[in-house]
Amino acid sequence: MTEGPILGGVEAFLFDVFGTVVDWRGSLAEGLRNANPHLEEDWGVFAQEWIKGHYIKCRGVASGGPGATSVDVLHREYLDEMLQHDRWEHLADQLSDTKRQELTLLYHKLNGWPDTTEGLYALKKKAIIGSLSNGNARLLVDMAKHADLPWDVVLSGDIIGSYKPNPKMYLTAAQLLGLDPQKCCLVAAHLYDLRAAASHGFRTVYVRRPTEDTLEERDSIRSKQDGGEMAHTSTT
Repeated sequence: MTEGPILGGVEAFLFDVFGTVVDWRGSLAEGLRNANPHLEEDWGVFAQEWIKGHYIKCRGVASGGPGATSVDVLHREYLDEMLQHDRWEHLADQLSDTKRQELTLLYHKLNGWPDTTEGLYALKKKAIIGSLSNGNARLLVDMAKHADLPWDVVLSGDIIGSYKPNPKMYLTAAQLLGLDPQKCCLVAAHLYDLRAAASHGFRTVYVRRPTEDTLEERDSIRSKQDGGEMAHTSTT
């Protein structure tokens, strides 16, 4: 990838993690089912709502609102909020404080997509690879060990002190690596993330994942070679 005409000169590929590198929706739903075998719930719907809360909480902090820069804290906060809603309040008494903390840690053990590990090891031979994620450092380290993600560096919300798409995330990541943003490439399955990174000088690679963005958005994206906005796109 670093040898192509558009991505030539890139020294570091930084990856969004949730949804791009790991299948967080499927993994979280499976983890919830396995952790609660005695409860018959639509854990897929529960996982989707919890993930929606991730975006709400992170966007709030990214735009300057109050909140922790550890998504472990934000995930637990939103879980508690969910269990106060009419849709899920029947679970509140069945999920103790200890159990809720156990469920929050499911985010530390998300499974990679089938192409993830092999692709990262191949790219690692050519360039620096690392996370640029809203996840906190311990979460990302635990996930890397669980899913065999061979990062050279872990850059996270709590290390940088905000969440994407705050400009601080992209600019500080480049600074920490001693690189001009033009020598960094963000790889992600989310258009909002890539567009924010590009606005601060990053190259961008769009990865099409079946669970991320809408079908229309995924189908509309083109590489710059094809007259589009992304430096490169992946069909995986």
